[in-house]
Amino acid sequence: MTKALHVVISGRVQGVWFRGWTRQAAASFGLDGWVRNRRDGSVEAVFSGDAKKVEAMLQACWQGPDRARVTTVDSSVYDDKVEPGFVVKTTA
Repeated sequence: MTKALHVVISGRVQGVWFRGWTRQAAASFGLDGWVRNRRDGSVEAVFSGDAKKVEAMLQACWQGPDRARVTTVDSSVYDDKVEPGFVVKTTA
């Protein structure tokens, strides 16, 4: 079963290689989607793929890269089309 989530990760998540880590982790799970920094200091992402792998990625976001300090991970269902592959987008 395929699942897509929109995720916002807050805490110390910018300037700690969170986007690069997310791209690598999502690729290791075989997920499609994207990640970007937000002007409010959070990181935003969309993960799409096998439901179990999307959930595993969601849980991995609580850890992130070594220097990150995640305080919240909010997720919601994402209904828009997700292009194949996983990309880093510019700040929104």
